[in-house]
Amino acid sequence: MQRKRTMIFENTNIERKLQRLRSKQKGEQGILEEVQSILIKDAEKEAKIIAELDSQKPTNTNKFDFDQLEHGRIYHLSQIKQICIDYRLRFLDSRYFKGQIPQSAISEIKRLEKLHDTELKGFKIMAPSKLFKLEDKDDPLLFAPIGNNYFYLIHKWGNDLLPMRKWLVWPFRSIINLALFVVLISYLVTLMVPEGLFSKNDSSAEFWIIFFFMFKCIASVVIFYGFALGKNFNPAIWNSKYFNA
Repeated sequence: MQRKRTMIFENTNIERKLQRLRSKQKGEQGILEEVQSILIKDAEKEAKIIAELDSQKPTNTNKFDFDQLEHGRIYHLSQIKQICIDYRLRFLDSRYFKGQIPQSAISEIKRLEKLHDTELKGFKIMAPSKLFKLEDKDDPLLFAPIGNNYFYLIHKWGNDLLPMRKWLVWPFRSIINLALFVVLISYLVTLMVPEGLFSKNDSSAEFWIIFFFMFKCIASVVIFYGFALGKNFNPAIWNSKYFNA
């Protein structure tokens, strides 16, 4: 009795059910051809996106469907510029980026192109200078232009910037900032000089003489470093493609 019940009520093999349903709808050859066609189209789409990321043709706008845009990902050029200046970053065409564009960014571009029924162009990336192939004269963000100096944030990858980066690059924001930085460093170094090192009588005059000496030395090193390596201030380099802009 138990054997008959076992034969009547066999376990359901889901894979076989799936295969039978597929066989009813399409032949195996048709399925293979369809899958191959989808993969070829997807590969062609990716190749086109990668080519556009390396394109030298400037584009200032894309045909987005504004009803599908996420407002939190729209930024004006002035806002991007301010962040670049604060953190000493550059905002350049994607073709200058020497890092690897991750597959997640490519997938997001494909998703947006399908959602907005368009082909995105004019990609730009915000990142530290070291991540770009700059011509001679840790946190990239990929943008696409919307128009009228507005940009849409497509994807972000990599690690966040160091929390102290804004303060570490603060001296390079302007000549005034750099001068104040040199004065502060000179003052701190002067405080580290042992009392009575140059004279038995400790006096304020001696302190300020040492301070001016330290200031001249540190300022000379900063000026030499700046000219030798072609460094410039943040407002001058944020959108420059030149290494020594």
